[in-house]
Amino acid sequence: MTIRFRSVLAASALASLSGAALAHPGHAPASFASGFAHPLGGLDHLLAMLAVGLYAARQPGAARLLLPTGFVLAMLAGAGLGALGLALPAVEAGISASVLVLGLLIAFAARLPLAASLPLVAAFALFHGHAHHAEMGDATLLGYSLGFALATAALHAAGLTLARAFPDSRGGRLALRLGGGGIAGVGVALLGG
Repeated sequence: MTIRFRSVLAASALASLSGAALAHPGHAPASFASGFAHPLGGLDHLLAMLAVGLYAARQPGAARLLLPTGFVLAMLAGAGLGALGLALPAVEAGISASVLVLGLLIAFAARLPLAASLPLVAAFALFHGHAHHAEMGDATLLGYSLGFALATAALHAAGLTLARAFPDSRGGRLALRLGGGGIAGVGVALLGG
């Protein structure tokens, strides 16, 4: 195992141990900081957002940028729906399904056309944004939303960077596919829990 691969594994393990403690109200004043912490503290949000970056990294052309950008914009729209008092059905199931489906896309090295992948990613993002808004507490919508949008963009960038850290070789592609399988496995557990 190379040192870089061990570092990636160690960072992934530490990230997965963060748990959901910070993803729920009462842990910090509702503000930009708590908005920023929300996607980082819940394993469901963290894995889905990393997966968007991992998936986007292996897509052709403009999809590499459009998928993460579309996710962030749709996530903000989902928070806006929540702010308007419009409910989405089965938000937690939608979030869990996003972890499962995005993991499967990575595991199977899928290359959907942008006309299919962008609406799929955006639909999942609506659920994430709606959930973020539900956890907002008494924070201002602008500060809190800016926090979770920037954290999400950072997680997408981490996924893109992580995917690029693996060589474009049989072994590197296999490692990414196995990682996608692991993400999908967590999605199955979340849906069953």
